Amino acid sequence: MPHSFASSRILLPVRPWFIGLSLIAALTLNFLPTSAWPWMPDWVALVLLFWSIREPRRVGMGSAFLLGVLMDVADASVMGQHALAYVLAAYAASSLSRRILWFPMAQQALHVLALLAIVQLIQLGARAMTGEEFPGLAYFIGPLIGALLWWPLTFILLLPQYRPVDRDENRPI
Repeated sequence: MPHSFASSRILLPVRPWFIGLSLIAALTLNFLPTSAWPWMPDWVALVLLFWSIREPRRVGMGSAFLLGVLMDVADASVMGQHALAYVLAAYAASSLSRRILWFPMAQQALHVLALLAIVQLIQLGARAMTGEEFPGLAYFIGPLIGALLWWPLTFILLLPQYRPVDRDENRPI
């Protein structure tokens, strides 16, 4: 395997049911009680960013808004804080998608770190407007962990799209 994740392999088109399944799995991970730990990444934001970067025509601000409202209801938090943060992150990710995909995996992770930090800052700002106290600097460990998980997440979510390595001599692709 080459030193970077960039590969010359041709990917199959992503199946819409797989996108939906991965977003539901991320939502389920966010519903677990462990999601309240400060070092746990926001799985929905991470998977949403992945699909907004990889498939901006299929996953965008509409999906982000729906997932954000579901997270707001599940968290019993300020209504709209997740929705606003996810919509802005999905917009930024889809706007920067072609640029981000040109970079190697480590630099993609830096972009993702910035986007996840923006999600956290928007949610923190919404909570501050209602008078909640600052949760501490540990609140920002989640985006760092999310950025570190970018490579394994990319590998896992792209697995179903890989074509077989064995080539048929009668077919050029």
